[in-house]
Amino acid sequence: MMENLIAKAEVLLEALPYIQQFHEAMVLVKFGGSAMEDPEVTKRVLKDIAFMQSAGMRPIIVHGGGKAISAELKRREIPTRFVNGLRYTCERTIKVVDRVLHDDVNAALVEQLWSWGTKAAAVSGKDVLRCHRITTKDKETGEELDLGFVGEVVNVDVEQVKWVMSRGEIPVITPLACDMNGRVFNINADMAACVIASQMKVRKLVFLSDVPGVLRNPEDQSSLISTIATSEIDSLAAEGIISGGMLPKLKSAADALKAGVSKVHLIDGRLPHSLLLEFFTDKGIGTQIIPA
Repeated sequence: MMENLIAKAEVLLEALPYIQQFHEAMVLVKFGGSAMEDPEVTKRVLKDIAFMQSAGMRPIIVHGGGKAISAELKRREIPTRFVNGLRYTCERTIKVVDRVLHDDVNAALVEQLWSWGTKAAAVSGKDVLRCHRITTKDKETGEELDLGFVGEVVNVDVEQVKWVMSRGEIPVITPLACDMNGRVFNINADMAACVIASQMKVRKLVFLSDVPGVLRNPEDQSSLISTIATSEIDSLAAEGIISGGMLPKLKSAADALKAGVSKVHLIDGRLPHSLLLEFFTDKGIGTQIIPA
């Protein structure tokens, strides 16, 4: 029994320099993927974030909700399609996205944080993010492709987010934004997280999803690439190692690093206490993106 207690004390001591290093540091956690669909995983992740705040860090959460949105669209018999990894968003779809993200996903995350004794606030991206409409291009022909009500964040109301944090609350932000005319747009949550991280000047940006990081071989978990320099992203994309939704994630991460974010991490949210292992132990996990 005494040996177990001593071992626990040693774990706490291992975490001490990291707790000191990250005291008062802003850290943005983007939570998404099928990991969010498992209630137990969600509880563990949010408990870790509650611990991070109690240890003196200043976390911000940006969340996805793609699977919940897809399920609701299916229930309403609204077709779902993706163009270059981005959800095509018609007028009917944006209304569903808006409702599901705010009323279902965001509300549940905030409620869970409060259940751990941690103050949290629902922050609508419609209130703090401004955007413009974007399109994409056909990879073969270069033809411009319409995405509907899909936008790109161009401005973050940093002071409003900081005001929420000044009250001791964790901002939980939905990936929606309005243009200058007040129209609501769907925002890729990964890209929204990168812009928010950049403009908030956070210390670290962490992507929690249902993959361990970037794999050289998607079928081989041992092929994890532990470190990727931003200068390597294009060549890895050309090799097909980075593709699909991972490519805009890493390109946005590179932009965040250029804007002053110290480091970006991609880790598996399904792994118990993955956030704590990343921040408070001598050996991190997942893939880290570094400037180069």
